[in-house]
Amino acid sequence: TNDKELVALAAKNDCRIRDVRKTPDRNQLHFFSGDIEKVDCLKLAVLGTDSAIGKRTTAQIIVQALDNESRNAVMIGTGQTAWMQGAKYSMIMDSCINDFVSGEIEHAVVSAFENEQPDVIVIEGQGSLMNPAYPGGFEILAAGRPDYVILQHAPKRLEYDGFPGYKIHPLKKQIQAIEMISGKKVLAVTVNHEGMKPEEIIPACKEITKQTGLPAFDILANGADELIDIIEKELKKKRAE
Repeated sequence: TNDKELVALAAKNDCRIRDVRKTPDRNQLHFFSGDIEKVDCLKLAVLGTDSAIGKRTTAQIIVQALDNESRNAVMIGTGQTAWMQGAKYSMIMDSCINDFVSGEIEHAVVSAFENEQPDVIVIEGQGSLMNPAYPGGFEILAAGRPDYVILQHAPKRLEYDGFPGYKIHPLKKQIQAIEMISGKKVLAVTVNHEGMKPEEIIPACKEITKQTGLPAFDILANGADELIDIIEKELKKKRAE
């Protein structure tokens, strides 16, 4: 929208330009209201130990796997890629004025709940709690108020993406931080196998379980069945409350 040539071409061809990184008008934004407390379906947040680590892909796989089990699952997109890929309920955190971030997350979750009556809502994470540049997980925990967190982790990644010299905080410490801030449990760790050979994946998952006591799965490489079994158990508990 700042490129005069593109704007002229759009006008000539009766096209609308949607600048996904441009802040929406304030009258289109929402403050946090507390309506999130009305959402009584199972809410999962897919957070990560870093940015660009596969949170959106994992969230999409989980939603598709739940749909395949005849569960009504909805993903909440929180970044421009999810919006461009067609996430029906989404907000773009990167373009949102800080005062409205919590409200926009809440509004997306509440809208999905009211319109779709889902069994499960899966919230896409942004950045990570301890990322020096993109600590977007705080708002998702505070405003999305998930019942559980699924944590995406790349065992071979040693430094925060794009920031050489900034070592990724240990996985166990990141789990502790999430659970302390949210008061909710990390349900499982999902593995990003970047830099790994196929035969290294399962041993890496077993090592994570040994270190953290949590189940760990590479659902991109090996499917989501075992993770879905865990989610199904929590869904049954939720419905029994």
